[in-house]
Amino acid sequence: MTRLFLASLATTALTACPALAVEKSEVIGTYADIAAAKYADSLTTAQALDAAIKALIATPSEQTMADARTAWIAARIPYMQTEVYRFGNPIVDDWEGKVNAWPLDEGLIDYVDAAYGGATDENAYAALNVIANPSFTLSGQTVDASEITPDLLENSLQEADAVEANVATGYHAIEFLLWGQDLNGTDAGAGTRSWTDYAAGDDCTNANCDRRGDYLNAASDLLLSDLEWMVAQWAPEGDARTALTSDENAGLTAILTGMGSLSYGELAGQRMKLGVLLNDPEEEHDCFSDNTQWSHYYDALGIQQAYLGEYTRLDGTKIHGASLSDLVGEVNAPADAELRDDLDATMVEMTQIVDATKDGMAYDMMLARGNDTGEELVMSAVDALVVQTRAIERVVTALDLGGITLEGSDSLDDPNAVFQ
Repeated sequence: MTRLFLASLATTALTACPALAVEKSEVIGTYADIAAAKYADSLTTAQALDAAIKALIATPSEQTMADARTAWIAARIPYMQTEVYRFGNPIVDDWEGKVNAWPLDEGLIDYVDAAYGGATDENAYAALNVIANPSFTLSGQTVDASEITPDLLENSLQEADAVEANVATGYHAIEFLLWGQDLNGTDAGAGTRSWTDYAAGDDCTNANCDRRGDYLNAASDLLLSDLEWMVAQWAPEGDARTALTSDENAGLTAILTGMGSLSYGELAGQRMKLGVLLNDPEEEHDCFSDNTQWSHYYDALGIQQAYLGEYTRLDGTKIHGASLSDLVGEVNAPADAELRDDLDATMVEMTQIVDATKDGMAYDMMLARGNDTGEELVMSAVDALVVQTRAIERVVTALDLGGITLEGSDSLDDPNAVFQ
């Protein structure tokens, strides 16, 4: 079994003593091995994206723009399968905002439609447009942005003035720079940024094409370095792996906390039900590219993989080892069967959303007021995610782990609060 930075899995041993045939350490080892593989695949696809971005900047054309967009969508496939490592693993959760924070006030980065407006009470820099401004005042300090570098993005702009919507780095900043705003509301259609936004001389549209290219290049370079750092955390002696293996019960709790929190508060609540409640396409996760249905699908798939202990790498290599399912099956077969069935049911619902988009109903169209079919598609998946979360909690009880604290969401726990 070929792996990059993957620890060897211990072989399952059957003993004459009453101990479980599947060791907790083996389950944690499989989970960490798969994390290492997924982040390595995320890095590989980000490298391909970086190459496509550099080609776009060097030789802007309709084709190089299309190639960069295709590479971005491909890069999301392995990365979204890693989101299950959040919440239960502080190293991942503390880092995640650098690469996947959303939603973002895109006016911080570049030009926006006039209807977008300007500064707000919540964010004084919502329309800063750093690409158009080589110098600006931020939190009372003059910032020299004559050169757009990874350091500028990471240390001056990201969450500027402690506002989470000031997202200057990561996949979604790159997404905006490739697609531009999606101005279609809940109608069909993604962003339509032209390749000429990166063209030279008189062919340049919307001004500052060289600085726009500098920003896109810096954001891509930073994404690579951030993913390289995370790959190292899951290496055999990496901090993320070591933190999991130092206490087996705490390690199992971390796995289940990540599964349950992504399933419930983050995916079912913040990313899906909230958009239905508000009928707001701005609540789409990949809102510029209209790729949201796939992000949700791969988030859900990552949860299932964490439980079943399996993942297929980009090169087709299959990783499969001792799993939580194996462990739970030994101590409480009904609880295992219930969660496996619920995970399957969720994937059926996610597949139906993807299939609907293939048939012409974009995800943002599903959020439109009065689109009963779209609302049913999204809410059926939300309901399935909630059901599987309850099964995850029962698995925690079956393993006698003492309970877990899951990420919540007003959209699920107190829908009225969403409108206050």
